[in-house]
Amino acid sequence: MDFLEYSDISAEIKGANVAGKVKFTDQHIIFKNNKTGKVDQIVATDIDVANWHKLVGSWALRLFLKNGNLHRYTGFRESDQEKVSKFFKTNYKHDTSEKELCLKGWNWGTARFQGSVLSFDVGSYPSFEIPLNNVSQCTPGKNEVTIEYHQNDDAPVNLVEMRFHIPSSEIAGGDDPVDSFHQQVMKNASVINVSGDAIAIFREIQCLTPRGRYDIKVFQTFFQLHGKTFDYKIPVSTVLRLFILPHKDGRQMFFVVSLDPPIKQGQTRYHFLTFLFSIEETMSIELPFSDEELKDKFEGKLSKELSGHTYEVMGKVMKAIVNRKITVPGNFIGHSGTSAIGCSYKAAAGYMYPLERGFIYVHKPPIHLRYEEITSVNFARSGSTTRSFDFEVELKSGVVHTFSSIEKEEYTKLWDFISKKNLRVKNSGKPSKQGYADDAFSDSENEDEPDAYLARVKAEAKERDEDGGEDDESTDEDFVPGEMPDDDNSAGSGTSDDSDGGSDASADSPKKKEKKPVKEKEEKPKKEKKPASEKPTKRRQKKEKDDNRPKRPQTAFMLWLNETRKSIVEDNPGIKVTEVAKKGGELWKELKDKSEWEAKATKLKEEYTEAMKEYTASGGSSAAASSKKESGAKKPSKSKVSAVSPSKVVSKEYISDDDSSSDDDKPAKKESKKPEKKSSKKKSSSEEEESSESEGEPPSKKKANGKKKPKDEDDDDEEEAETTPSSGDDSD
Repeated sequence: MDFLEYSDISAEIKGANVAGKVKFTDQHIIFKNNKTGKVDQIVATDIDVANWHKLVGSWALRLFLKNGNLHRYTGFRESDQEKVSKFFKTNYKHDTSEKELCLKGWNWGTARFQGSVLSFDVGSYPSFEIPLNNVSQCTPGKNEVTIEYHQNDDAPVNLVEMRFHIPSSEIAGGDDPVDSFHQQVMKNASVINVSGDAIAIFREIQCLTPRGRYDIKVFQTFFQLHGKTFDYKIPVSTVLRLFILPHKDGRQMFFVVSLDPPIKQGQTRYHFLTFLFSIEETMSIELPFSDEELKDKFEGKLSKELSGHTYEVMGKVMKAIVNRKITVPGNFIGHSGTSAIGCSYKAAAGYMYPLERGFIYVHKPPIHLRYEEITSVNFARSGSTTRSFDFEVELKSGVVHTFSSIEKEEYTKLWDFISKKNLRVKNSGKPSKQGYADDAFSDSENEDEPDAYLARVKAEAKERDEDGGEDDESTDEDFVPGEMPDDDNSAGSGTSDDSDGGSDASADSPKKKEKKPVKEKEEKPKKEKKPASEKPTKRRQKKEKDDNRPKRPQTAFMLWLNETRKSIVEDNPGIKVTEVAKKGGELWKELKDKSEWEAKATKLKEEYTEAMKEYTASGGSSAAASSKKESGAKKPSKSKVSAVSPSKVVSKEYISDDDSSSDDDKPAKKESKKPEKKSSKKKSSSEEEESSESEGEPPSKKKANGKKKPKDEDDDDEEEAETTPSSGDDSD
């Protein structure tokens, strides 16, 4: 039998049982921490005594070493006890007998010091044992000694302190038992006292976590960070790993120290110390030891004089003091030619390093993920862009770490590296020609999982097409000269919306008012939440203006720009349409004689003022609407037409001048027959109203006459030509 291995075993570390697995070999006893991955080895020849303790439902193995340290492993079953005892007898030459504990519950007994263990015995059986390396402070009193312990954040319950009452000695002239007890405790307690000179001192080292500049003083059992605001004393036994990582820019180096338990600053815990060094920074130090002392204490790992890059010197000293290997990046080389992958974690940007046994991210916050604790990885799209991707790492504990905004050029390199490490990939599609896996970066229409954003956009577009068909027709009708139906006047009075008025052209006006409740106006603002439906809502609001209201005249600048626009484009070839007005403004400022255009603008302003007076005197929109219903479409005077038409171009199909006659309008109306057909339904509604009031004919008969008799089109053309200026107000 070469070895024994048990998985569900816990080791007692700082008063708490830590889960892991233990392995017994011919030469070592190895325990691996499941949480941190830390491996502790005990050489078989260092074992002094091995015992079994009977616990509730399980057995515990107690190993007392020759150097005075105590190790306890719990979780063995009764069936395992016989196998382990036989293995110890065969390979380690130790008998593993059962050691009974005192269960009387007495609080007086005998304190015995054996190595670094304080045993409190009641009679011939121990009641409890205290590893003195868990003691943080010991304070003597008159007849008592107070012992304080290091706190363990992972332990559900922490023992803070214990007090031992020690009676004074009756023998005169003997040693004080309180002082003797205190000295025995302090001899093996892990109390950090700054005594003696430091092995090495590194001045003004830039530290990223915790942030600041610190002087690092390295002692044999601990190292100290001395800053302007805070000081930290870190025992060497709390160091898990050391990392040296090259920065992506090639000019700096990260030196990372992993700690367990972490250092504290208020309520903040720092599990990593991250130092940043410049490659150009060098130093040389001389250690305060002789050559013989260096060989005895550090086994020849350090020389008396050290020189080189600062991070290399610090790495050599820390490696010898901590007795841990320094981890550096392995064979992975990214697209940039370095071992660093630029990415973001949460809101901070940093670098991820694929190592031989895990991933490490620096620096805010530093994260170390071992391959053993990773369940799977996933390559995901970064939002709606394909220029970058996300890398998700799911742990066995269920926690998912997402590293986002990784350049797409890093995809193939990272994919190949993960494939070699045999990590499970969720979307394990074959890389395509572009370098991406088919499942990871395919089009959203071909993916198994739908793209929620694309689906929402398509739904909005479909709803807009269904609801906006009538809106599009009404929008086109605004630009058709002379085709505004009579029922639009009711829209101007605020009874209904224009877009809905075109869809109910076959009904008479009273029924339209019943079919268009006010609820529609209250419901439509809800569509403003959709970005695609904002513009149609604004267009419908413009149509509420009165059609008979005179159009405001153009300014002198606009009159000048309309005639000068063509020359500006010719003089500046390649000028954008949006820059023509800007260029015209510059030329207008340089123009000295503006009297001609100002006179034209003044004349148009006077005509507009006169037209507005007549418009106001006639009662505005309400009067125009009522007069249309009583006597048909009331024809405005020629003065109104001349006041508005010179400054307005309604459309390309219809152009009129001040002196144009009805005969000149006919060719233009022939060109506008297509829009007449488009709005024929609305014309029929206005003809039905006029015929029912004036001639008394049925609406269906009048509608039929309008379709079958082409000679009636001339009369309609005259009426539409004269009403064009008022109907074209909303087209702009």
